[in-house]
Amino acid sequence: MTSVGEIVSALAERFDRAGIVSALADAELIVGHVAGWTRGEVAAKAFMGVELDQALVAEIVIIATRRESREPLQHITGESPFRHLVLAVGPGVLIPRPETEMVAEWAIDALRQVPSPRPRAVDLGTGTGALALALATEVPNSEVFAIELSTAAAGWAERNIARFGDGRVTLVVGDVTSAMPELDGTIDVVVANPPYIPDSEKPADLEVLGHDPEIALFGGEDGLRDIRIFIARAACLLRHGGTLVVEHGDGQGAAVRNIARDAGLSMATTHADLLQRERALTAVR
Repeated sequence: MTSVGEIVSALAERFDRAGIVSALADAELIVGHVAGWTRGEVAAKAFMGVELDQALVAEIVIIATRRESREPLQHITGESPFRHLVLAVGPGVLIPRPETEMVAEWAIDALRQVPSPRPRAVDLGTGTGALALALATEVPNSEVFAIELSTAAAGWAERNIARFGDGRVTLVVGDVTSAMPELDGTIDVVVANPPYIPDSEKPADLEVLGHDPEIALFGGEDGLRDIRIFIARAACLLRHGGTLVVEHGDGQGAAVRNIARDAGLSMATTHADLLQRERALTAVR
């Protein structure tokens, strides 16, 4: 028999040597994933000296080897938390980031202020469906359209929408520049997390570079190619007085504000995340 505390400590040491920043957290999450416990329960059982049988230990070691090779934990467990949701994720789709939860918050706030019994929103480049589902579930009287170009990513969005959408989210597989022209001028809130990493700036994290799809990461030579496209489309979709919320990279705030103004939007404002990094733009049609 091996105690929970022993296996967690051993895994954390292995992950730390492999350069994984979240070594202890990942060790606890893997043990919990195999044993069917929350991370808090793992910590409690480690404190109490609870032991694991060898079949569970063998399964944990196999999964830990995958994580040690820098396969994302979310691909191993098949899920990723986003606000109050736990989304299905895997190869072919961008893993939702914690900082994008703030982008969702700004879009949710805008949608809640719409003076309509049925406010409408569009998520451009929905990926897993994270932003679309956050809006639909936290503004339950809303109607949300989620547009995604990648068929691989759309497969994950379809799965998550089927689980959480409650009939309020419509998935559209297609190019954001041309999908659903019948919505033009009718949307209250457009939200987007486009690719914004310049092509020359390769992510340092092996989990990102080796596993997240490049189509969801890189935004051309200056990182602004897709932001320009998404903002131009948002300007068409939004009704007068409608709000755009778009995520962007740190240091891109001034350029993105100018893009929004050139597209005919007003009140262009840059917002910072919890680490005081430029994170998103809001603007009004």
